[in-house]
Amino acid sequence: MRRLFSTFAHGLPGIGLLLMRLVVGVFLVANGIQKFQAGQPMELAILDVLDVGDGALLIAGLWTPVAGSFVVILAIWGALAQHASLCPIVFSATIGLALALVGPGAWSMDAWLFGWKRIDI
Repeated sequence: MRRLFSTFAHGLPGIGLLLMRLVVGVFLVANGIQKFQAGQPMELAILDVLDVGDGALLIAGLWTPVAGSFVVILAIWGALAQHASLCPIVFSATIGLALALVGPGAWSMDAWLFGWKRIDI
C-alpha cells in the first residue's frame, strides 16, 4: 500500500477522507442489509453480501484502493441489475473512485499497517 501513496493525509484532509469512507461504508452496509432481508433473487443477494463486505472494508480503511475500485464495480453492476434510482449509485461510485485514487487518510488500517514507521532510540 505504501507504494500507492507517498503519505497518508493528516489533519483536515485526513478527517475529510475519514468522513468520506464512513459515509460510503455505512451506506453500503445499511443498504446491503436492507436489500438482503427483502428476499431478492440469488444474483442480487450476492450483490448485497458484497456490498456489506466492501462497506466494512471502507469503514475500517483496509485495502482502500481495492475497496474503492470495488465500490465502482458494484455500483455499475447494481445499476445494470436493479434498474433503481441512479442518484445513490452515482454518489457511491464517485466517492469510491475518489477514495481509490486519493487513499484512505491517516486514520485508517492502511496507514496503521502500511504507513511510515518511526523508530525512536
